[in-house]
Amino acid sequence: MRTPAGTECPFFYGNYYRGRTQEECRLIGPAAPPDNWTPALCRTCPVPRITQANACEHLVIHARVERHWLGLRKRVHVSAFCQKVRQEVDHPEVGCGECHPIPLSFLNITNDTDPSD
Repeated sequence: MRTPAGTECPFFYGNYYRGRTQEECRLIGPAAPPDNWTPALCRTCPVPRITQANACEHLVIHARVERHWLGLRKRVHVSAFCQKVRQEVDHPEVGCGECHPIPLSFLNITNDTDPSD
């Protein structure tokens, strides 16, 4: 569903039927203030970008709201876990590297050998 920020997110739910304005993030879920979800968090949330870049069925995303800068600014913090290899994923956009091999061009590794030799 399209978030208030205009991006597609599989975890956002909005009920606008007959004038209702119910919006929620089903990934973060209900939390007590001040760590609760608000629609303004969708502008900087990395989850839509992660789900667009990585569609691995083994990737499990966890998110929570964290407060930064003296507790005035809230951001969404995302962590990911691969169920296939049972390890934390450092870069959820790319993946763990075991389910889908990562091309060398993404890892910034250059091959110094010349294939014509």
